[in-house]
Parts: sequence; C-alpha cells; structure tokens
Amino acid sequence: QSQVSAFMPFGTKFRGITASASRGICFRARSVSVTLGKEFPRRKYNNRHPRNMPMHSLLTRINRGHLLITLHLAYQSQVSAFMPFGTKFRGITASASRGICFRARSVSVTLGKEFPRRKYNNRLNCIPLSSASALDAQQDAKALEKSIEQLGNKIRSMKEQGIKDKSQLQPLIDELVLLKNQYQVLTGSNENMRKEPKNAKPKQNVQDDDDHVKIRSEQESFVITPRSEDYSQWYHDVISAAQMVEQSPVKGCMVIRPWGMAVWDELKDELNRRIKACDVQNAYFPLFIPMSFLSKEAEHVDGFAKECAVVTHHRLTASEGGLIPDPAAKLDEPLVVRPTSETIIWEMFRRWITSHRDLPLKINQWANVVRWEMRTRPFLRSSEFLWQEGHTAHATAECALSCARQMLDVYHRTCEELLAVPTVRGVKSPSERFAGADETYTVEALMQNGWALQSGTSHVLGQNFARAFGVYYQTADQKRELVWATSWGVSTRLVGALVMTHSDDTGLSLPPAVAPVQVVLVPVGKTDAAVTAAVAAAASSMR
Repeated sequence: QSQVSAFMPFGTKFRGITASASRGICFRARSVSVTLGKEFPRRKYNNRHPRNMPMHSLLTRINRGHLLITLHLAYQSQVSAFMPFGTKFRGITASASRGICFRARSVSVTLGKEFPRRKYNNRLNCIPLSSASALDAQQDAKALEKSIEQLGNKIRSMKEQGIKDKSQLQPLIDELVLLKNQYQVLTGSNENMRKEPKNAKPKQNVQDDDDHVKIRSEQESFVITPRSEDYSQWYHDVISAAQMVEQSPVKGCMVIRPWGMAVWDELKDELNRRIKACDVQNAYFPLFIPMSFLSKEAEHVDGFAKECAVVTHHRLTASEGGLIPDPAAKLDEPLVVRPTSETIIWEMFRRWITSHRDLPLKINQWANVVRWEMRTRPFLRSSEFLWQEGHTAHATAECALSCARQMLDVYHRTCEELLAVPTVRGVKSPSERFAGADETYTVEALMQNGWALQSGTSHVLGQNFARAFGVYYQTADQKRELVWATSWGVSTRLVGALVMTHSDDTGLSLPPAVAPVQVVLVPVGKTDAAVTAAVAAAASSMR
C-alpha cells in the first residue's frame, strides 16, 4: 500500500529482524507487506488465531509501533541440511514463549550462504531472544491489554446509551479487532482478553437457554483446526469448544460435561426403548469381578488380560511417605474392575437357568467399564467409558444366531434413524473377533476422513461360556443340554461418531433427534417485562 512508505523508510527489503534473533536462525524476507491501522481488514482475520491466517504467513511485531508484518519466506534446497524435521514445525514457540512467538503452518526458510552450517549446531529448534526483547514484549502485552479493555468499555458504553449508528461504532470495533489480533500475535494467546470488564452489566438471558448461550459464545471464540489440516485435532477442538468433554486428572479418563451427557442421555433413552421392545430386561451386576472368573474362559482372559485394572487391598493406612495399602487389608482374591461382564453374568445365569422354561433369558445392563488403554481419544477410546451390554441364553444355536442378528439390526436402525449416521453391517475377521466368541457381527460407520469406525457389535458366543460356568438346562424330553449364548453392546463411542459425521470447521452440528436444545428464542431489540413475558409464553406453547 502506498501509505506504507511513511512507516517503512527502509523499504520492502530489510534485515532488522535479525536484531532480535541474532544468535539463532535469521529469517530473510523476500516480499514484505505491512498493514496498518484501519486498513487491516476485519473480515480477513476476524478473531482467528495467527496459526490459521491465510497464505501460511508468519506474523511478528517489530519495534514498538504495533506493525503487523507478513513474511513470505522463500524456500531453497539447502534448507533440508539445516532443518531435518522438515517444513512443518512448531517447536520454535517452546523456547520463545516469553518473547515474540512465531507460529507457522507451512514454513519455507531461506538460509543465506553467510550463515555456515557450523554456526547452527544444536540451534535448529529455537530462535534465542535477548532478555531485553522479552521484557519489551511483556510491557507491550500489558499496554495492549489496557488499550483493549478501555476500547471495549467505550464501545459498550456507547451501546448502552442507545448509539446504533454503524458509522460511529464500526471504526471502533475494527480498531478493537486489530488490537486483539496484535495481542494474539504477541502472546500466542487471548486468555487475558476473555475476562469481564469491571463495569459490565450482568447478562439477561432466558433461564432455559443459559447453558446453550454460554456454549455457543465460547464455541465461536474457540479456534477450530480445519479438518483438511489435522483431522484428529479438529475433532478435539470441536468437542472442547462445545463443552462436551474434558480431560480428567486420571490419565486416559474423560469427564463428560452436561452438554455431552445430554446427547448421550437422548441416545440412551431411545436405544433403551428399542432394546426393551425385543423382550430384554434391564439388570445391574457388580463392578468388581473375582480374578478366578476371568480364568475360566481361556480365550476371554487372553483377550482382556493386558487391559485389566486389579484391586488387591480394601483399605489404606498412613505412613511416613503418605497413604499406602494396608498390608493387613490384602484381599484373599484380587478383584478385576469390570472390563466386560460376561463372566459375572454367566455365574448368575448358572443359578437362574435350570429348565427350558427359563429360556430364552435376555438381560441388559447400562454401566461403566474399565479397559486400560495406552492411547486414548475422548468418546472414541478411553480407559473408562459408558455403555450398554446385553447378554442372552437360548435353547438352540439357531435362536442365538437370530438374536445376535436382531440386535445388530437394532443398532443399525438406531444409528441411521436417530443419529443420521449411515452404517454398514458386516462380520469381523477372526483376528478382530471378540475374545471368546464364535462370530462377531459389526456395524461400521464411515467418517469424513475415510476412517471406518466400529459403532456397535453383536457376538455369537456359542456354548463357550455355558461350558466354562456349567450353565445347563433340562430339555422338554428330560435331557440335560448346554445353553447357547450371545452378547452385544454399544458405547459412548457413538457420540464420537455423531460428532465426526455431522460437524464441520465451524463447530458442532447435531441431528434434531438428539440435540439437547431444539429451539432458541431470541428477542430482538430492547427487552422489558412485556417482551420477556411474551417470549416466556411462546416458549411455553412450544413445549
């Protein structure tokens, strides 16, 4: 832009940046464009993190003039000798967190011949900054915070006074956006800009919509990584922005927040109704399973042995180093925290089944299970998760197979009719088969990035568990036979499938059938008692 000459007397080619990075890698700019003040387009970087800026640019501040400089860095083949980690890197920010943080998505760095290879030994991952630069950055950040707060208060004050003229408000809003972007570039964060102003009035929201409004506002300000760039990070960003889940202090476990739990409850209620329609009864079984039970079915124990959490003591005692298991409270037999319930349930089936009149026996339980996973993802795979598991006993193999296929069809229809998630029904290979099963049927959903996500399984267990636990029944002609078994289940993984199927780069999207909030009423203009009463009446009529 023509105005730039007044601020950049040294022209478009400059080397001054090396002053703050003289001991590390010096970036040399081939093409520099500077955007100042109101010319900085609001639409281009509207509340977005610098790492999402177009053209894969690097942003930095120079001097104290709050200038935003876009560096388009050229690539030369020699760079591979200096940058063995390739063109994608983020490690620079780790050693420059107190100063200017350069954030790049795809960076091409030109290293001049005047910077010999030996000069950069052990310095490839950082740009050292002088202590003076770090101090300046901290002071500038504080100054920006103050300016942002003052300008924000001014805009709010004008709105409270009834000023709605865009010609008056828009320049101030554009300036505020510019200041916020500068703050993000300087600090790599916008945390300090989220606090409420001291003189702000409390928000007046309809009580029914408080949670929804809070989630939407935080989602809009949360930076969501594009799917095309990093699909896994996009998924984490979406569920975090929607306040569905949060990492817990226990490694590998998740905290399901109210919004995520509301979606699971909608799914659970509908699936529970469909399961009961298949003449299945709900029950509940212990969380702890004697270790000897798992040992009764050889394939079953081999499949879960590496994932089991084991309880060995029933009491703690104080010691000099803190709490320790009380040696006097050691259990006679270790207890396994439930990874699945086949063993404890079949022990009970042995007591409940004696005659053909007791069959078929169909039991379902809604519970949590623990499988100690090494690599976890919220909803998709975690050390503890919620699920339903169904277990049935039948007089014949044909009845068991029919039941397994029936429940697979229930899962398939639930995914498509309730969640609007298309699935494909199929059979697992022997290597993927459930531990202890003769056959495993599955419904698989295709995610946007091409992943096939296992969304539900139904197993034909044959007579394996009946034989291991001695579950016999007396036939109508007075013969003693082993029963035939099935088990089937889905988990909170379906919530993850739901998110990955319908959401996009703007955030969470949900089908109406499982959306916790169906309608939001937003009164436009000033709200008084009459308007509030009218909105409440409209909401009441919709319910």
